[in-house]
Parts: sequence; C-alpha cells; structure tokens
Amino acid sequence: MARIAVIGAGMGAMAAAARLAVAGHRVTVYERAETYGGGVRRFERDGFGFDTGPGLLHLPAVYRDLFVKTGKEPLERCVGLTQVDPASRHVFADGTAVSLPNASRAGVVDALDEALGKGAGERWAAFLNRARDAWDRSRRPLLEEPLPADVSVFSRDPYPALKTGLLRRTAATLAAVGRRELGDERLAALLDGYALAYGLDPATAPPSAAVLPYMEQTFGTWYVGGGLRALADAVYERCLARKVEFVFGTEVTGVVEKGGRAAGIELAGGEVVEADHVVAGAPVPALLRDRVVAWERQEEWPRFASEVRTGRVTVCLALRGAREADAAHRTVVHSGDLAAELTTLAPGGPLAGPPTVVVLRPGDPALVPDGGHEAVTVTATVPAGEPMAPEDVWSGSPQWVEEFADRMVEAAEAAVPELRERLLWREVRTPADTYRETGTHQVPAPAFAGVEGALLPAANPAPLPGLYFAGGWAHPGGGLAHAGMSGALVAGLIVEGADFRGSQ
Repeated sequence: MARIAVIGAGMGAMAAAARLAVAGHRVTVYERAETYGGGVRRFERDGFGFDTGPGLLHLPAVYRDLFVKTGKEPLERCVGLTQVDPASRHVFADGTAVSLPNASRAGVVDALDEALGKGAGERWAAFLNRARDAWDRSRRPLLEEPLPADVSVFSRDPYPALKTGLLRRTAATLAAVGRRELGDERLAALLDGYALAYGLDPATAPPSAAVLPYMEQTFGTWYVGGGLRALADAVYERCLARKVEFVFGTEVTGVVEKGGRAAGIELAGGEVVEADHVVAGAPVPALLRDRVVAWERQEEWPRFASEVRTGRVTVCLALRGAREADAAHRTVVHSGDLAAELTTLAPGGPLAGPPTVVVLRPGDPALVPDGGHEAVTVTATVPAGEPMAPEDVWSGSPQWVEEFADRMVEAAEAAVPELRERLLWREVRTPADTYRETGTHQVPAPAFAGVEGALLPAANPAPLPGLYFAGGWAHPGGGLAHAGMSGALVAGLIVEGADFRGSQ
C-alpha cells in the first residue's frame, strides 16, 4: 500500500483519488479552499442556485466508468441524468433561429435545412463526416493513452480539410474551415460557437477542433439533476466511501524532492507530509508560478496549454415568473459582429462589440425558491491575461465589468422573453472569481493535435519521477469529461507503472 498525497480537490484529482483508493493505496487530498470541485461550483442566494462552472455534461461514459470501477453503485443511482432535447437552440445575427435535436444526425440535417435553406444540412453533415475522420485518428492517443515522450506525432492536424482556391490550399484554422467548407455565414457562426464555448478563438483554433461539434452531436448532451455541482458532490461522496481522506483549508506550498523523485509535500505551516507518490490536481500554471514544483530548469517542464488566454464571465439571473414549458435548456445567441468579438479575444484586445453568449435555462425545481421563479445563467468567453501572471484586469474596473454584463444580458433577451422586466437581481462572476477558486484566471481547453503541438497540455507524468498531473491543465486537457479521463490516466500510471498503455 503506497501513501499518495493529492494536491487540490478538483474533479480530475478526485477521480484519480477514488481509483487509487480502490487499488489499495492510502490517499489524502489537501485542498486550500474549504470545499471540493475546483471550478465546478454553485452560487446560491435567496433560494436560487446557479452552476458557475460547466452547466452540461458531454461524454457521460467517463463518469459512468469511474463509478463502475470504484463501487457497486452506478452513476445513475447517485445523480439524475437526463438528455437535453433540443441539445441547443441557436439565434444568429440576422434573427434566424434553429433548434438542434440531441444526438440525432438526421434530425440536425432536417432542422438546418428547414431553418437555413435546403442544402445547409447536407453541407453540415459532410463537414461532420470529415470531423469524424479527425475523431477516429485522434481519439485514442489524445484521450485514452498517456502522451508519448515524443509528441511530434501530434504536430500535424488530423482534420482532412478540403483544398480550395487556385493554389489548392487547406484551411489553417477552424474559422477558415467554416468559411470555406460550410457555404453559409450562419453555419460558420454555428461552428465558431463550439470553439468559443470551450474558450478557443476560432480565428486561431486548429481545424482539429472540429471534433467538438462531432462529439456533442454524436454522443449527446446531458443535464445532472440539481446542477453539475451535484456531480461533484457524488464524486466526493464516492471518494469518502473508498476511505479517501480530505484536508480542507490547507495550502500546499511545495513538493518535496528526495533521491531524485517526489517524496512528499510541504504545507503552508511548514509541515512536511511524506508520500510515495504525489498527484497535483491544481492548475499547472499556478503550480509553476508559485514554485510549488521546482522549475529551475524550465526546458524540462512540458507545455501547459500556454496558448490559452481566455476565461469566462458568467451572469447569474434571478427572475420572477415561471419558465415557459417549451423553453430550450441551452440557447447560443451568436454575436452580430464576429470580427469585433475576435478582436476582443486577441491578446490585449478591448472588450468591443456584442459577445456570443450561452444562455442556460435548466427548469430545475431544485434551483429556484418555487415554481413562480426561474434561475438563468449567461456565459461569455473573454480575454483573461497571461497564464503565469497573478495580476487580473477584471478586478480593478467594476464599471466596465458591469457594462460588459449589460451587453451580455441584452444579448440574452433573444433567448429569454421579457428578461429585463422579470429581473429580480443579478450576480456577475469574472476571471477574478475563477482565480480565487482555482488559482488561475483562465479556463483550460481540451487537447488538440496540430499547430505544432501548441494546444497539448502537460503530460500526466511530470519530469520529476513520482509526481503526476491531473485535471483540466493536464493531458487530455480541459472540460469536465477530459478532467475525468486525466484522473483515470494518472491512476493507471501509478498502479501499472510505465507499462500502462491507456484506458480499455
């Protein structure tokens, strides 16, 4: 039985902890905050509840596998899971709207043809077929296997972009794929919206990000009863059932090195806790910035999604009046000025133009004081500074933060009838809140091949033997499902050692 110290109680770290405990190891989690879940949080006030991190679950099989492998109770006995249908409603700049059914390729084709004109669905279906090729080429090495020592294999983009123009060149970015291959500005905006939802600038995201709409429209979109925080509760309870120990309100200030490998952790009060392995579930940029792990020889440390510069602003809206019965759970209101929005996302860009917003209307009675009220969240992707910098531009200018929130609410009116007339109060959360809860202002993106490996996160085994990275800043990257996969990979590497070749 090995002693394992886990830094942070995020979803990836807890997933690793539960699996390691089942394997017979003694696992203790040290979390600087007073609660678990990392970025999967809930804001509550006056009987209203809001998910302030992710609001929907994709690839629920990741957490089904976690619960099967760590106990007798399957996931569905621990949380209520329902498919969201329609999966999403989209409102475009010209006022056109379309609702896309959940996990139905044929239904999506029909819906796009009806809303955008005949042929739109066929073009989108042809694009998804190419996205499927990219998924098939990258799924196992980028999601289910540890990163190899030589990551040059991921330098080439797996998306088979069409060759167009006189020079027969392929598109170099996701935005270019949309413009060249979809033949409709609204379809291109639909594709851009998937990148923005994951904190990616479509003008710089690689074509391989085409797997995002493919995953959603193939495997479906799910809601957890009580909100995504209920999933964090369930994972935490599973850890406790497997005898994982948690120490909250305790900051880890260093990883102890002995004999050329990780041998424990140092706490803020100076106490040293010995361990045979250390799992770092906190964001890798924060671990390096705060020198929790040594990095005198920077070239030895892996990339940690250093291209990510975006975070999220979330506006929680408490509304009087019941949600209409046929309201869409998720509506994406696309920006009327995409050029201005992409300028905003560029490093140092101003907050110009109306943002693309994602409006979530769960209709969950657990999130409202009674049936005569509604809880709505509105989210936008925004610039959030350098990953290694502790400074935060969002905390110093409350006036323009509120002005930006005003623009978000104005956009959300396309999804919520009479929104401003129904508004009781609102709470604005910015990258400053993300920093306070997780140690970084950014929200990590999933791992993608292409762009010379610039969007590959940290490998799970650190350069220091005995130290492992889990969570959204580690392979295979950001997103709730990806974080769960990272926990499975770390557990496999510790239990099976260097011979571990990935999840089965």
